Amino acid sequence: MKLLHVVQGYFPAIGGTEILVQRVSEEIVKQFQDQVSVFTTDCYNGEGFWKVNERRIIELEEVINGVYVRRFRVRSYLSALLRPIQRIWYRFEIPGHDWMRTFFGGPIICELTSAIQKYEADVVMASSFPLMHMHYALKGAKRSNKPIVLHGGLHPEDKWGYERDWIYTAIQDCDHYIANTEFEKQYLVNEKGVDLRKISVVGAGVDIQDFLNIETNEARIKLGLPLNVPIVGFIGQIGAHKGVDTLLKSMHLVWERIPEARLLIAGARTSFATVIDTFLSDPLTREKTTVLYNFDNEFKPYLFNALDVFIYPSGFESFGIAFLEAWSARKPVIGCNRGAVPYVVDAGNDGILVEYKNETDLASAILLLVENQDLALEMGINGHRKVMERYTWKEIAKRFREIYNQVLEKKKH
Repeated sequence: MKLLHVVQGYFPAIGGTEILVQRVSEEIVKQFQDQVSVFTTDCYNGEGFWKVNERRIIELEEVINGVYVRRFRVRSYLSALLRPIQRIWYRFEIPGHDWMRTFFGGPIICELTSAIQKYEADVVMASSFPLMHMHYALKGAKRSNKPIVLHGGLHPEDKWGYERDWIYTAIQDCDHYIANTEFEKQYLVNEKGVDLRKISVVGAGVDIQDFLNIETNEARIKLGLPLNVPIVGFIGQIGAHKGVDTLLKSMHLVWERIPEARLLIAGARTSFATVIDTFLSDPLTREKTTVLYNFDNEFKPYLFNALDVFIYPSGFESFGIAFLEAWSARKPVIGCNRGAVPYVVDAGNDGILVEYKNETDLASAILLLVENQDLALEMGINGHRKVMERYTWKEIAKRFREIYNQVLEKKKH
């Protein structure tokens, strides 16, 4: 098959959707020798869609691990002009405010619809909402009568991001929809009236072999972290909704009981880093916290293996690949009892769920796992087993391709 994947960012851009589309693309090429192309942006992260001065990826065309990648320049200056306007429209519920928010969020790429329409492909897959490229992909595929599969990654709790009528119209109009969890599927069927038969639940994956055979002390030595003390941490995109501020607040409660504990925060630097800097102005927090921005991907397995407990207190997740990465390193996890996360983390079996933005609740969970090593070990092993059974990239890519085959055959008949 000739496949076209459309996504907001692609390596070296970092993020959950970016990793998913990259690994699915590469695995399909490897397993099935299909021709896979990716249309994406020239941005390292979503802030580049509306911030004019953000750095850009220079290479606009290249082949990465057998996948052809074409990057389109984003008209971020147009989105930047809309920033104050969309706030007013949303606040006063002016008709069309869902589209105004979408234009602001971008990425605005004037030529993307035409490029998708003209590109030779058997199936088009686009990921993820609520970004503009999803609209371009649907429009371009429909104009050229190509089957279109949408992978939405919905966060229904995020009203600003996902209360937009055009998203659910697009899902109704596509040939098939891929949900990350049963939570997302049931939301679309029960709340938005989408036909159950056009939705498949697939999820995400992880390169589990990358995380194996790395001892905790080996990882800490490589990263320059202290030995023989508890280390808990967050690893992922550092954004406002990820709960890193709640984690920093909770650590003061942890340090009252376990003063030798340390905190690790690692991820792509965004504008939210200024909030972290404010926390680090406190001498105690600065002394006991290590922050690593924009680390090379090769260090990720060492980061997870260096931890005793992985903490991901995010409020909006459509899945949470980071949980799989922690389990790959046999680490217990803490997430929030919100949205799709309870459909990924089996509370009491492979992790603990806490209330979003509740630092007391989070601190209690951290203390429980740090002070009960047998429980932490058991949860890490249970998570590792689950990843091995369900969430390898080989299996995830196979499921994506099966869906592509189904929509292609249906289109032919």
